[in-house]
Amino acid sequence: MKLWGGRFSGQTDEQADHFHSSISFDQRLFRQDINGSIAHAQMLGQQGIIAKPDAEAIVKALDSILTDIESGALTIDVAAEDIHSFVETELIARIGDAGRRLHTGRSRNDQVALDMRMYVKDEIDELNALLINLLETLVLMAKQHTRTIMPGFTHLQKAQPITLAHHFMAYFQMFKRDYERLNNCRERTDIMPLGSGALASTTYPLDRDFVKESLGFSDITANSLDAVSDRDFCIEFVSGLSIIMMHLSRFCEELILWSTDSFGFITISDAYATGSSIMPQKKNPDMAELIRGKTGRVYGSLMGLLTMMKGLPLAYNKDMQEDKEAVFDAADTVKSCISVFCGMLQTVKINTDTMYKSALGAYTNATDAADWLVKKGMPFREAHEITGKLVLYAIDKEKTLNELSLDELKAVSNIFDETVYKEISVETCVNARNVAGGPAESAVLKAIEQAGTFLGGVKNKP
Repeated sequence: MKLWGGRFSGQTDEQADHFHSSISFDQRLFRQDINGSIAHAQMLGQQGIIAKPDAEAIVKALDSILTDIESGALTIDVAAEDIHSFVETELIARIGDAGRRLHTGRSRNDQVALDMRMYVKDEIDELNALLINLLETLVLMAKQHTRTIMPGFTHLQKAQPITLAHHFMAYFQMFKRDYERLNNCRERTDIMPLGSGALASTTYPLDRDFVKESLGFSDITANSLDAVSDRDFCIEFVSGLSIIMMHLSRFCEELILWSTDSFGFITISDAYATGSSIMPQKKNPDMAELIRGKTGRVYGSLMGLLTMMKGLPLAYNKDMQEDKEAVFDAADTVKSCISVFCGMLQTVKINTDTMYKSALGAYTNATDAADWLVKKGMPFREAHEITGKLVLYAIDKEKTLNELSLDELKAVSNIFDETVYKEISVETCVNARNVAGGPAESAVLKAIEQAGTFLGGVKNKP
């Protein structure tokens, strides 16, 4: 039965009917759709728009439909046009004419806008719980590695020595921003559109605030045209998911590099690796590579949403049905990626000796040698040039800066004395950088403390 069939004398082409049907994917909105309809029915009864006994019968039947779907007693009919049609048809089948009154003062346009906003809010709550778990994992691992020295990189070249804890806490900041970004998106999503009708609201005396309160929204939409045609919240949501995936992908790229024989910084657990069908020795970081690959998939969802919306006149257009699969797939993908990534990270073996030895090489302490000269009164540019010559000399002699004799140092500048060796040890290089946000153990412990305060605050939120 078509809920809009009265205007039509002919049948929809079978292929066209299947083409425009959305039940195959929007059925996952059944909870949001039914709960939204319950609040709408209660409001209709309270306002005297429909008889209270009818409203009560509708609410009771909708509750039973929800229970039956969740228990498996009722199977969603994939021949229905969409989840809204299925629920309403089932409602009418159960209680007759009273069920036909549910859609009074409502359009599928504001109904689906409501469902999608409720869905995105629910997904953000789930994603934030996963992000909190990841943030806690990073803090825990950072605590264990405040003295694990490793090389920091720029341009993928060894640059300066840092600690693994400092590296982990860099990603903490990224994923913290992701958490905050999703919360900001949730605030803008938390606006109740029901009551906007197809585009121009309705002549019925709806109590939109009642529905808002019933469904736990913070506010109601201010313009009916915007309310039914807005998918900014979907785009913003998937944009936030894309940034999460970008951060996961960067981290995965590093884990992939670090697990290679060339780096040897980590060993990925067998639980998160696979082998080769032909090469017996291979251990491939497939989970990290898949997360890196799935980043493009989420980006695709974002570009699809932006492209779908870019040329639409007000108000609702059927193009907007394409929002759902993009949002659903992006959310599903990111949730699975965070879960797998967190498990993979928690089980990684850190090869601390290899990291330390790597930090000793490639002249990562050259900046500190230049800074030592500056502290002795030399202008920085001159110190930079002298240290560069020392590095060139050391490369030629296949030595590290620490291995150069004092005579070799003095051959470049008479300012050098024995105290320089302590100053350019990797331990000093790291721990002398004790400014706020730096890699020194004291600074990292402060960052970990601040992270703990943040996590305690978000976990204790009502």
